[in-house]
Amino acid sequence: MTPRTPSGRRTPAYAAAARADRSRTFPPLPVRAGAGGLFAASWWGSAWLDALETTALDSARLARGRTYARDGHVDTINVTPGRVIATVRGSRPRPYSAEIRLRTLSDQEWDTLLDAIAAEPAQLTALLAKKLPSALADSEVRLLPGPGDLVPRCSCPDNGRPCKHAAALCFQVARLLDADPFVLLLMRGRGERELLDELSRRNTALTAREARAHTRPDTAPAPGGPGTGGPAPTAAGERDAADTAPRATPHQDAAAPEATGPGVLARAALADRPRPPLPPPMPLPAQPGRPPALPDGDGLPFDPDTLTFLAADAADRAHACLSATAPAHPGGARPARRSPFPDLPPWEDAVRLAATAHPTAGLTSATRALYRDLAAATGREPTDVARSVAAWRQGGPEGLTLLDTTWNPPAGDFDRARSALLAADLPALRPRHNHLTDPERGIQLRFGHDNRWYPYEAEPGTDDWWPTGPADPDPVGALTTLLAR
Repeated sequence: MTPRTPSGRRTPAYAAAARADRSRTFPPLPVRAGAGGLFAASWWGSAWLDALETTALDSARLARGRTYARDGHVDTINVTPGRVIATVRGSRPRPYSAEIRLRTLSDQEWDTLLDAIAAEPAQLTALLAKKLPSALADSEVRLLPGPGDLVPRCSCPDNGRPCKHAAALCFQVARLLDADPFVLLLMRGRGERELLDELSRRNTALTAREARAHTRPDTAPAPGGPGTGGPAPTAAGERDAADTAPRATPHQDAAAPEATGPGVLARAALADRPRPPLPPPMPLPAQPGRPPALPDGDGLPFDPDTLTFLAADAADRAHACLSATAPAHPGGARPARRSPFPDLPPWEDAVRLAATAHPTAGLTSATRALYRDLAAATGREPTDVARSVAAWRQGGPEGLTLLDTTWNPPAGDFDRARSALLAADLPALRPRHNHLTDPERGIQLRFGHDNRWYPYEAEPGTDDWWPTGPADPDPVGALTTLLAR
């Protein structure tokens, strides 16, 4: 029963649940193996594609859209009443936003359709089995789209109707319809939970009407009444019967509960039900996943690139958390890992975010734009941002510290490093603070507080040093790698 306020209006909780029920998001569908055969497996999925193909003005665009869909170019799909939207990856780095619109049913059409389903239990049974009854599709209210009903839109510059991106979305929607015809009903305006609740109410009302019609008593007069030939009751007898009959108080009349049949609490019925064991956890991937690129959009309240970076950072932190809690390798201790939630000042956290969002990205147009934005926000030059990002990738917080800070290491590993380099027949480097430098060759090693050596290079004769390559606990290995570049 729909929860309502005393005034008869639906409660805010129900309204919120209805809004959530009218929006469904589907993850990217897997790549479809094979190149032949029908794209849709069900007759209603094929009818959806027929509406697309009869409207299309260019069969070549349909063929390219079919290939895009088959190869997995369509990302997450969102379905709401009258609208299906998804991002579709084309030949450019940033995907396009494709959209399909379909007219929703009016309230009168929904009443007609729901009455038809409630009158035929077999139709509801088929829907619950994720099948669309042909009788329902051919009823007075047309569910499946016809020619011209599908309205495609896309953010790409192609003026085709539909373009290959919108066509690819249509092909993937056919696969969603194959799996669940309630997706079609949602596009027509109502969510699955909302429909099932309404059908439950209509079935209850229909059952009650049939029960009253079946159990209604005959209208034959009672013995002794008028027309039976028996003695008619006297006025005194009527008064005695009225006095001896039990009377219900007005409160009892107003508050008398409806009679309900015997039942069992759900928790009692399921208390002894055996529960299957939980599946084992999935193996941790070697690297965190990368979020899909967001399409361009006008009037958005956020920057798509910023949201992409934040999503990548969230994935990186989640991966670090799972890595820190993973069991140790057999026969070995759990490796030490940095905290996935470092307490860093804003500048260092901005560098960390830029360095870890795309850990293998080169100096592309997107990264240049990112460095310019960070430089403008922090009062630095884009070159300083790029250098700091390289230092973070080289050694994290310690690498960034060594970029601008020198220190005097105690006697020990730093002093023995020069002897080790000479013994390996490597160039002699001049010490200064924690640096070993050969300015003529433009090479330098910086000794960190973590006892690792950080290689740097610069143009010979200049003082413009850049982090180069990974840090190494062995100075010979660090310098050998640097000289091999």
